Amino acid sequence: MNKKVNIEDIEFGVDSRYKSNSERDTDGAALMEARLQRIKNLSADQVIRVKLLQLKLKMEAYISKPAYDNHHYFSEFLSAYIDTIYNKRSSFAKDIDITPVSLSQVINNHREPKEEFILKLMIHSEKTYQNVCEFHKKTWFQVYFHEKICDTMSTQDKWRPKIEKHVKFSESLKLETVGNSR
Repeated sequence: MNKKVNIEDIEFGVDSRYKSNSERDTDGAALMEARLQRIKNLSADQVIRVKLLQLKLKMEAYISKPAYDNHHYFSEFLSAYIDTIYNKRSSFAKDIDITPVSLSQVINNHREPKEEFILKLMIHSEKTYQNVCEFHKKTWFQVYFHEKICDTMSTQDKWRPKIEKHVKFSESLKLETVGNSR
C-alpha cells in the first residue's frame, strides 16, 4: 500500500496510517488533550525550567544561523529571560545593580548594552541555569555580536557607498590566482 503522507499528520505528530480522516482527527484531538492536561499539571518551577531551556535553544539556534537581518534578537531574548524569572523587570535591574531606566533602554533598543551589563547578565544566567541545564558563559556575548554582524551585513546598501569612497589602494597587489601558482 503506497499512501501519500498528509502534511497535517506531521504537524500533529500523529501516526499517518489511519483508515479515515475522522479517525485521525479523533486521535489527534485526544493527543492534544493529553498534552494540555500534562502542561496543566506542571508546577510553576517546572514551567520556568522549560521556558529557560527553550530560550537557551532559541539563542543557540540564532547564533548558528547565517541569515543577515536587522531584527533585535538580543533585546527579545533578554526580555524573555527576565520575564520568565521575574514578575517585575525592576527586580532584575536591582539584582544586577543597574537602574530600571537603563534596563528599559536596552530592552527597547534605545541604548546599546555596555560590556559591564553583559558581564552581569552572563553571571546571572550562569547562576540561573546551573540547576536547569548547561549554559555557556559566552552565549549572551555571541547573541549580541551575532546581531551586530547581521545588522551590519543587512544594511550594506546604506553604509557601503559612503565608506567605499574612503578606501583606496596605494600599493598595487599582484597576486597570482590560486590555479596558476607554480
